[in-house]
Amino acid sequence: MSLSVTDLPFLVGRQGTNDLMAKTGKDKMRIGVMKYFILGLLILVSLSAAYAQKAPLKNKTKSALYQGICGTVVEKRGNHMPSPDSPRPNPNGTPIVREVLIFPLLNMGQVETGENGFINSVRDAKPIKTVKSGKDGTFCVSLPVGQYSVLVQEPNGLYANLSDSHGNINPVSVEKGRKAQATVEITHQAVF
Repeated sequence: MSLSVTDLPFLVGRQGTNDLMAKTGKDKMRIGVMKYFILGLLILVSLSAAYAQKAPLKNKTKSALYQGICGTVVEKRGNHMPSPDSPRPNPNGTPIVREVLIFPLLNMGQVETGENGFINSVRDAKPIKTVKSGKDGTFCVSLPVGQYSVLVQEPNGLYANLSDSHGNINPVSVEKGRKAQATVEITHQAVF
């Protein structure tokens, strides 16, 4: 059932339109204000309903973008040895721009390694995704559920300085609907 502004007198009371129009000017003004109030209320309810229908779509899209790996690339240089005489240079490292390569999980037996954490060859392995970290060192890439190795491209080759007890190179696990955090530390010019 749809109502119009002319149906308003029947909503207010059981008086006919002619009886209502015969009222004083003050009554006419009240009726005019009430019409605008009801019209405003209907618009507000309509807008609220429209917004409520769109909100779940935004949340679903946003959460889908965050399945993958996000992290920071930092570089550590110089003497990081503990000493009471001199403070260590920036112990957390300096954020740096680098090309970040995401490989299917690589094991030390699958690659040819060089000195200081450099990887000379990954043989036939191809990166799944490549992304450049920002000036603040951060990167983020969406990926399917799985296990990955995160490496950075240095002038001397691919670099990763971590491996787990199984020999997996800089391993990161991506779980369904989750964002895995990874900090990639470039430490080949640092002493620990």
